[in-house]
Amino acid sequence: MGEVELSCLAYVKMYLHACLFPRCSVNGLLLSSSPAGGAVCVTDCVPLLHTHLPLAPITQLALTQVDVWCAQTQQRIVGYYQANACVSDSSPTPCALKIADKIAEQCNNAVLLMIDGGKMSPDYRVPPIVMYERKDTRWTLKDKHTIMLRQWEETRDIASQLLDSGDHSLLVDFDSHLDDITRDWTNQKLNAKIAELASPANASSIALPPGGGTVSIVTFTWSSSTARGRQQNINSLSINHILLENSPEWRNNG
Repeated sequence: MGEVELSCLAYVKMYLHACLFPRCSVNGLLLSSSPAGGAVCVTDCVPLLHTHLPLAPITQLALTQVDVWCAQTQQRIVGYYQANACVSDSSPTPCALKIADKIAEQCNNAVLLMIDGGKMSPDYRVPPIVMYERKDTRWTLKDKHTIMLRQWEETRDIASQLLDSGDHSLLVDFDSHLDDITRDWTNQKLNAKIAELASPANASSIALPPGGGTVSIVTFTWSSSTARGRQQNINSLSINHILLENSPEWRNNG
């Protein structure tokens, strides 16, 4: 795998996701609007969960919706990110490895990114991320010199401004969407806010991903006493294909 470029938009949303739920493990998907092949340019991310990360049905539903949305907005899933609840632990969990493996089946140069909670100080000099690439059947640390985040100081300042102003509460992950399906997990309001704070020098790397398109809606009825303790009706996008199978192996090892 060659270089990986992480946009301001993607980094800020991952950072705010971890800050919004500081006592929880959080995860999400890394997206790209660039063609496959060559360097990986992570242009956006979709925050997924902050509770019960290994729970297969929720993860499967979330991945399906994101996959359909990406197909309709000319984006693709190129990786996975996670921040562990223990700030001193930035190692991939079995759950992280399983989801990243599934993504790698669809994307040859997929990346796995772990947020280092111990280095998330607003004035930290380098991005608090640890990135892995898949070689053969194993995820190994990626050479930090092949990871780029342009305009790092400005990106860091934008994240701090949003946190200080309380605008990090605009972020909606898929977990929050399941609690209230009127909340937008594509985070168009937050995307616009980040773009507003970006200078012209950084604006080119923070171009908002396409968010339009017509989608068909179907209704799933999902019941889980483990995840929410009540039955919910979930409006979800029509299924294109399943990235994660709800298999006994996943449930037992997640």
